[in-house]
Amino acid sequence: MLAVDNLAFGFPGHTVGRELSFALADGEILCVLGPNGSGKTTLFRTLLGLLAPQHGSIALDGAALEGLPRAAIARRIGYVPQAHAGYFAYSVREMVLMGRTAHLGAFGTPGLRDRALADTALETLGIAALADRPFTEISGGERQLTLIARALAQEAGLLVMDEPTASLDFGNQVRVLERLAQLAARGIAVLFSTHDPDHAFLCAQRALLIAEGRALALGAPRDVIRSDTLERLYGVSVRIVETAGGAHTCVPSLGRQT
Repeated sequence: MLAVDNLAFGFPGHTVGRELSFALADGEILCVLGPNGSGKTTLFRTLLGLLAPQHGSIALDGAALEGLPRAAIARRIGYVPQAHAGYFAYSVREMVLMGRTAHLGAFGTPGLRDRALADTALETLGIAALADRPFTEISGGERQLTLIARALAQEAGLLVMDEPTASLDFGNQVRVLERLAQLAARGIAVLFSTHDPDHAFLCAQRALLIAEGRALALGAPRDVIRSDTLERLYGVSVRIVETAGGAHTCVPSLGRQT
């Protein structure tokens, strides 16, 4: 699905990250962890084709990303930004229908199939009852699910999500993570970033830890999310605790003995 090899990325005259390599298969969830300023968003913009790689390569389904037209990239990769309030009172259904833009011509209008796919995406994310509500009047968690539904309506095989749980309450964070797991079970590849290592434990098959633009560790969350790697990333003391059910969670010391 996605293969990144020895990638250097950033802006003209300024390199943000380098020597980054990883692959993402169909149905896999890869969680990207790193502090503010570590290059996560710039990496995602490069993977979306919005920034040109400075070195190395990105391949999507075996084809070089740089050689693909913008429309082809949009059909293959769905992007989910952080939830926002929105400035126009489009309905939730209209917001999701915008995901079909990549499949329409310059002056095309959505047809019956486009509308059916939008409705299916709403049902898949469990928000069909919100279809006629204004996007500006629903909750933050509902807005985030709407943005995921919009990406799903693209029929993309890969979803790239920039902190999809940011600013959400605990319940909505759990709901979003549940949806990610369900989408992966359907064969969709998911790449998402978060500031909460517990999210990787909950739903990701692998975690990529980025420090100062370079890969600090890549592997199964239980193998790479450790006290030493989290202290290297965030500069705080953290214990990794295994619960009675076998799950793992992170417990910061807050300056006390652990």
